[in-house]
Amino acid sequence: MNKHIQKAIRDGLADAPPEMKRRHEELERGTGDGGGLMRQIVLGGQDGLVNVLGILLGMASGTGDTGLVVLAGLAATVAESVSMAAVAYTSSRAAQDHYRAQEEQERREMEEVPDVETKEIELIYYKKGFRGKALAAVVKQITSDKELWLRTMMREELGLYESEFVDPSREALVVGVASVIGSLIPVVPFIFMPVGPAMAASLVLSLAVLFGGGALKARITTGIWWKSGLEMALIGGAAAGLGYAVGLVLGGKAV
Repeated sequence: MNKHIQKAIRDGLADAPPEMKRRHEELERGTGDGGGLMRQIVLGGQDGLVNVLGILLGMASGTGDTGLVVLAGLAATVAESVSMAAVAYTSSRAAQDHYRAQEEQERREMEEVPDVETKEIELIYYKKGFRGKALAAVVKQITSDKELWLRTMMREELGLYESEFVDPSREALVVGVASVIGSLIPVVPFIFMPVGPAMAASLVLSLAVLFGGGALKARITTGIWWKSGLEMALIGGAAAGLGYAVGLVLGGKAV
């Protein structure tokens, strides 16, 4: 194997073990299994906590009835969690279906117009800086393996990565469970305390959990921990403030 082919294979990771190439793709995109799991937990937990917190403070400021507040929080927990799980499942399935449809389209094009698809590979790697013999070598290496050719077209032309997708059932389960846990956090103070103190305790507890979740997300993925934590806490605080304001206005009118 001449030096041009060696360089092409090294630069394109064409000769690397499958696990190495998969890990390389994950590191480049920052979407490995840990990042995907964190995304699901944050999606469900943050959404559940923020929405239920707003509802609880709105109910508490509007009625002052602990029983009604807890009932509203539990009802919102169930509705929010089921909804989030369903959305996670359907969106994951839709993404998979889209990927499969594009994959089949690329397969047909490789069979029906291979010259055009080969030219596209050449153009892709030309834009990456390959020239002359190195360009010819990497094009030959990729197009000689139909599966490698297909994966390259999916990634480089369409920007689609199969490793981004997870099992829809797992996605729904993780998001749903995270939503239940997140939703119950602001409810807990109302179970053990009168409405007034419970409102303050629920807000403080929820903002602390949101800050901690944002900081942990930054530690596991990327970003500055305190900025990520502050961002999530501010979002929760804004939702809580809106819910509280709505409760005050509607509660006052009801009286």
